[in-house]
Amino acid sequence: MTNTFAVLCTILVKDYQIDAASLTLDAPLEALGIDSLGVAELLFTVEDEFSVKLSPDSVVLTTIGEVVRYIDEVIAAQHGSGVRAVRTSA
Repeated sequence: MTNTFAVLCTILVKDYQIDAASLTLDAPLEALGIDSLGVAELLFTVEDEFSVKLSPDSVVLTTIGEVVRYIDEVIAAQHGSGVRAVRTSA
């Protein structure tokens, strides 16, 4: 499990009350009850938690794995390819 996936799962459990057992990389966001508005809200939280600035351009993310890859790509582009510490406040 990657650090990005672990932090994202923490966000989903805390903010969306999703059962941690249902969180896998291939889990569809829609099946978890996260619609397009929910994805937009999630991305605002991602910006804060990962200290990144996401593009205002629309991005289609349909699974947890796609969200993880998107976050990792943004982190790499904005902070280099090194490992970054993320805020893991409860």
